[in-house]
Amino acid sequence: MNYHDFSFAGVPLRALGSGALWWPGEKLLCVSDLHLGKSERVARRSGQSLPPYETRDTLTRLGEDLAFTNARQVICLGDSFDDLSAADALPDAERLWITRLQAGRSWAWIEGNHDPGPLEFGGTHQQEVSLGPLTFRHIARDGARGEVSGHYHPKAALQVRGRRVTRPAFLFDSARLILPAYGTYTGGLSSHDSALASLMGPDAFAVLTGPQPLRVPMPGRETAV
Repeated sequence: MNYHDFSFAGVPLRALGSGALWWPGEKLLCVSDLHLGKSERVARRSGQSLPPYETRDTLTRLGEDLAFTNARQVICLGDSFDDLSAADALPDAERLWITRLQAGRSWAWIEGNHDPGPLEFGGTHQQEVSLGPLTFRHIARDGARGEVSGHYHPKAALQVRGRRVTRPAFLFDSARLILPAYGTYTGGLSSHDSALASLMGPDAFAVLTGPQPLRVPMPGRETAV
């Protein structure tokens, strides 16, 4: 499996090509914005039918990352379910799938803006988790240090051999790390967007996900406001 090693807040970390974050020293896998059940939520609210396979695809990739890392701890950084009704509507087979992934592991669900409040799944349900120098929460806060968050679904675009390539991306500087969305049916916010450019410092980097993760100075950082 492809990955990029980097250091954040003095901690050696690994950005996996899938969009998951691996902390080898703690045997901890972190993923953000799974948005499980999104096809059900879209159909319920808009009547638009999407192929109802995104949850299975997301859980398949998550299972592969867990097997690759042999993670003993998992943190899901919020918006793990597209909303509470989507969580309730998950088929029994997919609920059982999640239970199997959790077996033998410490598992924390961080509350997101799509899935606040208690959920009837195993593990713990918390607003944030602090471990060593890192704090895991859903949405970045002003003035935070050693913060790992999600929410924004960052992506970055580059010209590679004359071709424009856009991929979900990790963004990090000396203070914060923002994970890409892990879910199959998730869009993205360009690193050029002022919401991201204003959060990240002048030392910010992007790690583009995919078969060959690529670390570059954060595209669009010069547009920060």
